[in-house]
Amino acid sequence: MKRRLEPELMDDAEQAEAYAEEDFSEPNALFISLLREFATGPLDGVEALDLGCGPADIVIRFLRAHPRSRCDALDGSEAMLAHARSVLAALPGVAQRCRLIHDILPSAQLPSQHYDLILSNSLLHHLHDPGVLWRTLKDVGKPGAQVLIMDLMRPASAGFVEALVETYASGAPEVLRRDFRNSLFAAFEPQEIQDQLREAGLPGLEVAVVSDRHLAVHGRLP
Repeated sequence: MKRRLEPELMDDAEQAEAYAEEDFSEPNALFISLLREFATGPLDGVEALDLGCGPADIVIRFLRAHPRSRCDALDGSEAMLAHARSVLAALPGVAQRCRLIHDILPSAQLPSQHYDLILSNSLLHHLHDPGVLWRTLKDVGKPGAQVLIMDLMRPASAGFVEALVETYASGAPEVLRRDFRNSLFAAFEPQEIQDQLREAGLPGLEVAVVSDRHLAVHGRLP
């Protein structure tokens, strides 16, 4: 099944409100579990970056688990960041270690070769040019920085797309059902990402299928 592009930004207030209110604890918990599983170095006391942070749930989970770490969190949607600010306002011990950045990739606001750990969940499928993500990793990560990128995986057929929507979003608002469907069509297959990594010169990153609808890119930068 061919990839079908979707909008790069989710800057609609209705979308942001729906995402902030929806329970994404299962995939977000999976992300944190994978971070522990794939870690090849320390996670506490690091300078981290979350690309496409959305309402910042993963950032908050990470900083709560690692109280000596700091995290810059970038998103292109001001509506999403507004929800993140609201949640962080009630978490001063976490908020003081988190810097929210409103920007898109490539971003001049990110310091060069600065981060020990780069995270991203569900950003890759939004990008019309996926190479911008891999170039950003090389630009802003320290040599040997740890990486975990999790994203949706494109199913083999439109029928499988509909089956996943019914399984995981049957009771969700229509805006979320629509976005989930569009995101599955826009996602990449594992081999496509392996080809992207080879082209980007990132031999230290591997692709793993981690659920019936998710894949993960993990490893270290050169």
